[in-house]
Amino acid sequence: MKRFIAGLILVAAALAVAGLFLTWPDKVDPERFADLQGDPVAGETVYWAAGCASCHAAEGDDSRTVLSGGYRLKSDFGTFVSPNISPDPVHGIGNWTLTDFANSILKGTSPGTSHYFPAYPYASYTNMADQDVVDLWAFLQTLPPSDVPDQPHEVAFPFNVRLAVGGWKFLYFGKDTVPSDADRGTYLVEVLGHCAECHTPRDAFGGLDRSRWMAGAPNPSGKGKIPGLTPAQLDWTEADIAYYLETGFTPDFDSAGGG
Repeated sequence: MKRFIAGLILVAAALAVAGLFLTWPDKVDPERFADLQGDPVAGETVYWAAGCASCHAAEGDDSRTVLSGGYRLKSDFGTFVSPNISPDPVHGIGNWTLTDFANSILKGTSPGTSHYFPAYPYASYTNMADQDVVDLWAFLQTLPPSDVPDQPHEVAFPFNVRLAVGGWKFLYFGKDTVPSDADRGTYLVEVLGHCAECHTPRDAFGGLDRSRWMAGAPNPSGKGKIPGLTPAQLDWTEADIAYYLETGFTPDFDSAGGG
């Protein structure tokens, strides 16, 4: 009996070690970006295409470049609050390195080697081109610092356990990649624009339902529905889409709402 119990303990310990190994926060190779030079002008284009301001710009900031955070994103798992990503060295990311930033945006890993919650759309950003990462980092350095401290997430146990996010990553993260030769439109939609993060329904664990890609989803706030973007649901012309993205008005003069 003692041998049996000891065996169970050894098996449990082995499974725990294997689980930690499989779900431990991943990082990029620092040498990956060694030969790349960042261009802040190109980085500004990436900034707007990636929607950074939508979650991180300070409320009331017309320039949409004071990135003090504070945006509240409601979900079935709790409310996540966007952090300060301005160049402030205390409350922002001013003391980060390029590698820290790359780990964040490509791996969902913090400088302290913990998992970021996937409310941060790194599951889409993970396919970002290396040059775009470097250019975006260069542009962020040109923005004004903000000394507004981060607000805590309002997420209850067990969803607030960051180590458990490793299990989520094991199930969902990095499973779908955008090929390096993808056309520009695919890259804008699937990666920088991360459109699927809001417009695709999620399963019980918060993973995107690939069988209903871009088919529309419940609004996490509980108000209304995020519309579908499939060809069967969206019969707009190219000009209609461009006008909507520029002005927020639909072809029938309705207006966009929400984030």
